Amino acid sequence: MGALLGATPLAYAQAPADLQPLRWNADALGNHRYLLDVKAAAKAVHVVIPWRRRDAHPEQVAVLVTGPDGKPVANVLRGGISQAQGELVFEAAQAGTYAVYYQPYVSKGRSNYPTVTYAAPTDTADVNWAHKVGIDPRAWRKLPEATVLRYEAVDDFDAYTSMERTATPDEVKALLAAHANERLLVFPETREHPVRMFDALPESWATRGAGGALSDSALRGEYLSFQVGAWAPHGKVDDVRVSFADLRSDAGASIPASALTCFNLGGVDYAGKPFTTRVDVAEGKIQPLWMGLNVPVSIAPGVYHGEVTVSADGVPARKIPLAITVEAGQAVAHGDDDPYKLTRLRWLNSTLAQDDELVKPFTAITVKGATLGLLGREVKLDANGLPAQITSRFDERMTGFAPRPTNMLAAPMRLVVEDASGVHVLTGSKAPTVQTNGPAKVHWQVAGIAGPLQGDVQASLEADGTLVYSIALTAKDAVTLRDIRLEMPLSHDMAQYQLGLGRTGDHAPADFQWKWNVQNNQDGAWIGTVNAGLEFHLRDEHYLRPLNTNFYHQQPLRMPVSWDNAGQGGIRLHSDRDAYAVQAFSGPRQVQAGETLHYDLVMRVTPFKTIKPAEHFAERFFHKYGDLDAIKADGANVVNIHHATPINPWINYPFLEPGAMRAYIDTAHQRGVRVKIYDTVRELSDRAPELPMLESLGHEVISSGKGGGFSWLQEHLDGDYIAAWHVPENRDAAVINAGQSRWHNYYIEGLDWLARNMGIDGLYLDDVAYDRTTMKRVRKVLQAHREHPLIDLHSASQYNPRDGYINSVLLYMELFPYIDRLWFGEEFDYEKTSPSYWLTEISGIPYGLMGEMLQHDGNPWRGMLFGMTNRLGWSPGSDPRGLWKLWDAFGIEQADMVGWWVHDTPIKTDRADVLVTSYVRKGKKTLVALASWAPEKTSVKLAIDWKALGISAGKATLVAAPIEGFQPAATFKPGDAIPVEPGKGWLLVLE
Repeated sequence: MGALLGATPLAYAQAPADLQPLRWNADALGNHRYLLDVKAAAKAVHVVIPWRRRDAHPEQVAVLVTGPDGKPVANVLRGGISQAQGELVFEAAQAGTYAVYYQPYVSKGRSNYPTVTYAAPTDTADVNWAHKVGIDPRAWRKLPEATVLRYEAVDDFDAYTSMERTATPDEVKALLAAHANERLLVFPETREHPVRMFDALPESWATRGAGGALSDSALRGEYLSFQVGAWAPHGKVDDVRVSFADLRSDAGASIPASALTCFNLGGVDYAGKPFTTRVDVAEGKIQPLWMGLNVPVSIAPGVYHGEVTVSADGVPARKIPLAITVEAGQAVAHGDDDPYKLTRLRWLNSTLAQDDELVKPFTAITVKGATLGLLGREVKLDANGLPAQITSRFDERMTGFAPRPTNMLAAPMRLVVEDASGVHVLTGSKAPTVQTNGPAKVHWQVAGIAGPLQGDVQASLEADGTLVYSIALTAKDAVTLRDIRLEMPLSHDMAQYQLGLGRTGDHAPADFQWKWNVQNNQDGAWIGTVNAGLEFHLRDEHYLRPLNTNFYHQQPLRMPVSWDNAGQGGIRLHSDRDAYAVQAFSGPRQVQAGETLHYDLVMRVTPFKTIKPAEHFAERFFHKYGDLDAIKADGANVVNIHHATPINPWINYPFLEPGAMRAYIDTAHQRGVRVKIYDTVRELSDRAPELPMLESLGHEVISSGKGGGFSWLQEHLDGDYIAAWHVPENRDAAVINAGQSRWHNYYIEGLDWLARNMGIDGLYLDDVAYDRTTMKRVRKVLQAHREHPLIDLHSASQYNPRDGYINSVLLYMELFPYIDRLWFGEEFDYEKTSPSYWLTEISGIPYGLMGEMLQHDGNPWRGMLFGMTNRLGWSPGSDPRGLWKLWDAFGIEQADMVGWWVHDTPIKTDRADVLVTSYVRKGKKTLVALASWAPEKTSVKLAIDWKALGISAGKATLVAAPIEGFQPAATFKPGDAIPVEPGKGWLLVLE
């Protein structure tokens, strides 16, 4: 929810109904306490609490004592305070039960991003009382003793588990004595007790001892997860390895070793590629090794014996016997329906929907020599593998295809190497041979020469229009270069608008120069017009998608070494007579013999698909959890369900209220309402049962950071994380995930589970962290279960220093082929920006999308130029029902939308700053959407192409139906001057 910086609290007004009420005010007292029994009133009583704390410095944290009446006890003295125990003396004015709160905290800052600090000790004791008690702890032993009754937490979720009770120094010493000089100790543990501490030994391990066997049970077909904790007490242990033996029963049946895996040592990444990970254990640290056993469904019941061997450099191998009881029953869906069983860990290595099959509405790529055809576009390759020409057949209305294609290039693209002898263009010896991966992807490779450098071009094209180039330039001999640059000569007809490189969407500048800067999340731009455009990004082999939405500077752009060239590289945009020239230069450099430079390039040809105004206007969104009968009565037929709602309480973990979710969705479907849920990968709720396991993966899934945030995160995680969104109403706290990881595989499997079992109709995406690889899989999975799944993307404006001045539309353009609607968003300016900005940065139309408005409920008059309204339910002011009523009365779903940007639009005004979009029902009537950018009140006359509308001029009238908050009733004749207020407009029915 981090994107919704200005989010209304209405989104969180209703917390989950079944949440357990807090036992006390945690904000005042903290989350943990011990209860003590005092038999009789006394001036002072003594107690030693064996709290076995996991926080590293308990002596720096306050302790609060309350009496039987719940009131604070002022007269308290602290003795020895350590992780193992805490010694206190306090005044007991009466007999009864006393409470010791031992981690009180103070929460400040914004409620959704709280700053929690733990209260420091303060001396509240009366001087005279303290003097009588004395300061010698040895004398305290003579005082009456309070009896420790039990530990309590403010609720069950906040409670420390048995795996978070630390061993005492004496217990650790005894354990080490039993394993003298052993550098690696291992501790098998079932999934019910996930390792939660990485720098302290749990009490249970110290008392149980190292080694031993692991016994567990599973149903046939179940995925059984377990763990082995590896502890390095006497120095770093390098390169921990795990191997497995077959498991065999007494009856002779077996489970092969290949059915076992160790997640910490590798798997399958988010792109479907196998990988391995090296695991080292630092001195004094604990490294959980999470493992999984895929129990065959056909196996005979019985007890299966095998072993796990853990080894590392320079230490003896440790063998752990396994005894797995396979029960007679058969697991449903591997046990995945119960997240707490952790069977879903197998999802981390999933390759579901990882293929080159088509996604609607895209068509199979056609290959005719070096000419590649795809939906509405064509790419013709030059001998160097770069585009010689790109064409678009989309028409300006964006609802179909034009009879003549638009050429995007004025000349072929070139990669140029310049040295003292002149300019050398990368050339290939022959036309590239295109190979087909599948209907949605082709690839080619070219070996070329550019003067003193040899070139290797490996490239691919996908059905959505994405071109990916890996270009390697290698020097045979040492050479001094003046420049290496990419030249993209764009046609003037195409290069009308530009955004990116530190510029918001506007007309393409006549001359502009940009330089690399890690403070900015900028590596490319989009240049084009409504029906033909090109997005490009400059990268290298080390590219990693930066974090976004408040967190860019914690994982910023990795400067592409070759393009940046130590700050000498950049991009120049320049319009001349022949072309709109884009030059990506890298400047002078010395290249050593055998050195390879990587000039990678990603391009996307827009638009990706046609817009579908009829579908857009038919799908009416209610953006809030609510009563379905009321939603239906309001005219909405799609409801977006946020987190922090009864059916989806926890952010990005929508699996813990399946009964409520299924019942709500079934009820919605009975009423003809579709339901989409909030679920992204950008952050993860602390309620996810997999969180301890994910923490064991280092920073593969959970991003590195300074920790902090809500109290649960500080008390139960290891401190190296980025605190994310927090919902005070249900105490849900989240951490930021790494931009690209195996958690995306889990996410894809989770969506498949939700579509199959919950019946979701789509997703509401709120500023996501994943790239198009995952987005394609999302679409494929949902399309496998729904004829027409709905995916909408919200973004707050990312064009600010916190987010590195990246245009939201450029940040997410790679996802646009696979979503249905935009909602851009907080911090977008609907009042002081130009029509060009609206068109390119907000509407989505040049890319094949339509959208809606958010900030301050948008500008409804300007919004109608692009088919946009605000969303019902989001805030008190967001009420498009009046517009919906007019749409239905007019029949907007039967109309052709002709935007103001279309060169032959049938209705125009006599002012360039008052624009018209026409919704034409030819021969019947036309809805005229008129909106002003004029700085003052003005009036306009309409120029109407009556033939194009199929309406007789002599009988026509322009009628404004009254819409509350939008316009009064009015009637105009075609030649009348129509008054227009600044920033406003009209909706007029011409018939």
